[in-house]
Amino acid sequence: MSLAPSTSATMKPSRGRPPLPIIVAIVICALAFIALFYTETVTFLSSRSIFKHKYSCSRKNAARKSNDRTGENDVDESLVDDRFEFDPEECNVANGKWVFNSSIKPLYSDRTCPYLDRQVSCVKNGRPDSDYRHWEWQPEDCTLPRFNPELALKKLRGKRILFVGDSLQRGQWQSFVCMVESIIPEDKKSMRRGRSLSVFKAKEYNASIEFYWAPFLVESNSDLHIIADPKKRILKVDSVSKHAKSWVGVDILVFNTYVWWMSGLRLKTLWGSFANGEEGYEELDTPVAYRIGLKTWANWVDSTVNPNKTRVFFTTMSPTHTRSEDWNRKNGTKCFNETKPVMKKKHWGTGSDKKIMSVVTNVVQKMKVPVTVINITQISEYRIDAHASVYTETGGKLLTDEQKADPMHHADCIHWCLPGVPDTWNQIFLAHL
Repeated sequence: MSLAPSTSATMKPSRGRPPLPIIVAIVICALAFIALFYTETVTFLSSRSIFKHKYSCSRKNAARKSNDRTGENDVDESLVDDRFEFDPEECNVANGKWVFNSSIKPLYSDRTCPYLDRQVSCVKNGRPDSDYRHWEWQPEDCTLPRFNPELALKKLRGKRILFVGDSLQRGQWQSFVCMVESIIPEDKKSMRRGRSLSVFKAKEYNASIEFYWAPFLVESNSDLHIIADPKKRILKVDSVSKHAKSWVGVDILVFNTYVWWMSGLRLKTLWGSFANGEEGYEELDTPVAYRIGLKTWANWVDSTVNPNKTRVFFTTMSPTHTRSEDWNRKNGTKCFNETKPVMKKKHWGTGSDKKIMSVVTNVVQKMKVPVTVINITQISEYRIDAHASVYTETGGKLLTDEQKADPMHHADCIHWCLPGVPDTWNQIFLAHL
């Protein structure tokens, strides 16, 4: 704090002090660096943060400006919808809530669409309540566009779309067909149902919406002639070639596989040909077998699909609701008599396996061909009210009154009523298209 340093500096010769021009040069360089850093920082924020939230900012600002013009200063921002328009790169669709809207009417019913299986035609099968058809999914981050049948058909003009998987994937296919077919004249559409491949054609658009039955994606001894006892099913986890013949040349592929894998803690798996007999199988833990099977599928996609010509989607697992304790209904009977969704945020029951979910994520991330994952699991977890329950059929026959009175053994808490939840899956899917 004394003047000693400056006094000694005047009395002694300077030791290593740089000349004035060098000091000036250093100061100028430092200022230039700071200016450059500031510019780069602003540029980074502009490209990431500001554009990411451009819709929400603009809507709130618009509300503020409107109030400024009218002289009102108090803005209740909770009333301003600050969600941005749907962008698949920005919006986490799985984060949101189901909102009841009695004004919503499905684009079809199980009486107007002739292509629905009786298994999922709940109203036709006697379901008395209808609220489950009037819930809409609202993501927190963005606004999800409504399913537009005309837009869907325009996007599919001159194309083939193929849904591949099990009966839940078949439900999504039927939902998609039913949501577009009503605007097509009777003589401009056709349907051909087959054991493996079913094809709906919109002739005016030269478009086909198809479904291929492959419950495991990989081959098994239960693909066509279904073996009811899961313990007798054997999976050929190293091959999809038999099925994949029908996947070649398709413009849009939508894959799914889950519920058939969840028949036990371990699965019988086989490498090589069934022609050599089914002996020599090896039992693997289900997540391990699933990973091997999914890698086989991924290898086929990477080695066969041209991403410039074909888009690939993978729909995550459809949850089952067979344990009412999952949603704190201790005296409940599976999903029987449930009429409202679970409202607890992030609800996750025992009908969805997070290990399987992580397998899908890990395998897809390592693929060369881009695969869009449609996450329908979390949004469907809430919908304990929307399953077929006792309003279904078994063995080709509707449940009898006696069977309906025994929901513990006969309620179907795997498949979904149509119209219903799979319509929302397709709403999300079309938004990605």
